[in-house]
Amino acid sequence: MIKQILSYLIPIVLYKRKSKLSKSLEVLWNKGELVIDSENTNYSYGDLQRILKIGLLDIGFEKIVRMNHILVLGVAGGSVVKTLIEDIQFKGKITGVEIDPEIIKIANKYFNLKDISQLNIVIDDAFEFVLKTKDKYDLIIVDVFQDTQMPNFLYQNYFTDRICSLLNSKGYILFNTMLLDKKQNLLNETYISSFKKENFSIRAIPRVEKHNELIVIERTH
Repeated sequence: MIKQILSYLIPIVLYKRKSKLSKSLEVLWNKGELVIDSENTNYSYGDLQRILKIGLLDIGFEKIVRMNHILVLGVAGGSVVKTLIEDIQFKGKITGVEIDPEIIKIANKYFNLKDISQLNIVIDDAFEFVLKTKDKYDLIIVDVFQDTQMPNFLYQNYFTDRICSLLNSKGYILFNTMLLDKKQNLLNETYISSFKKENFSIRAIPRVEKHNELIVIERTH
């Protein structure tokens, strides 16, 4: 409790380790919140949890609570999983895919992710997983980062077509992106303008927490 209170004055680091994928990972109290940060950005909980919650609100909590199966690509500490369960009261199945087993260990220790019975964690590359899975999903959350960098495959037509094919009728994709320069802005503009709109609608929620843009894709048929 004392560390939590002191964190309103200065961040209090509880755990730190080097990471091959994110350079470093820290668990810390920051402004009264327990969060995970990578070297250059908030990685889970804190601002990131608020960002994805805005996207979920845009889709509609009342729609999400009626869904059966949600796929999370990029679990990290599990902040969006906590939002689904604690804020939305989602009772269905959640499959979470995370490439870094170390961050899942952190999530289990500091955020009790292992205690969520409806969550199945798969340690795998997101691209490889979507190629292999035979399941269909009502919502796919794409939140894949290595520190501030987004892997190139996220914008490839093949990946987009594949995750769209995994959606049930009236399903949604919530794609979290980070815009730090003009190149990334242009990438998002091109992605949205060139999206194949047959049976899908696509919209952007721009400048969430300054550097993030959320893209919402809805299967209309």
